[in-house]
Amino acid sequence: MTTFAPLRSRIRCLRAAAVLLVGVCSLAGSVFAAAPSAVVLAVQPTPVADIIVLGGGFDAGLRQGMVCRITRGSQEIAEILLVDLRPACSTALIVSIAPRQSIRAGDLASTKLIKT
Repeated sequence: MTTFAPLRSRIRCLRAAAVLLVGVCSLAGSVFAAAPSAVVLAVQPTPVADIIVLGGGFDAGLRQGMVCRITRGSQEIAEILLVDLRPACSTALIVSIAPRQSIRAGDLASTKLIKT
């Protein structure tokens, strides 16, 4: 009579490892999820205020009323307020800008997160 105890033990270990791996992957996805962001496509000057056009919109996770930081590399350039969103693009108004800086096409806009 053949016993399958070693095989059963291996199957249990594999099941436990699979459950652990799925749990770690889902945890990592929720903890390390990136903040929604979009690239600045253009800055459109108007007589009243400059309009910032972003290459991401509702589909990228952006929502109307969000405040975003504009960065160029590691340097923070400005903060903007999202005012109009479409599925693939959005527009924003400048809330504040660093002294002697300007927003340019290619800068990155990412949502401002509250640190807890």
